[in-house]
Amino acid sequence: MSAPRKTTCQELVELITEYLEGTLPSDDLVRFQEYLDLCSGCRIYVEQLRQVVETLGKLTEEEIPEKAKQELLRVFRDWKRTS
Repeated sequence: MSAPRKTTCQELVELITEYLEGTLPSDDLVRFQEYLDLCSGCRIYVEQLRQVVETLGKLTEEEIPEKAKQELLRVFRDWKRTS
């Protein structure tokens, strides 16, 4: 029988979208939550991201200033070229 897999901060970051959307498989969810109990930095990160998602989820496109939209589009276009 193999030892249980340990979670790392990097793994937590890779799973955070599924965690916040409630689609993380139950085994991964248990490990995720156990890791949050151990790592205060990850707890803070998850809470900050949860707040960002909640806040931005309420934002309509019309509420975003045109300058900000253009800057976001530029950043995403540049990101695709460099990744």
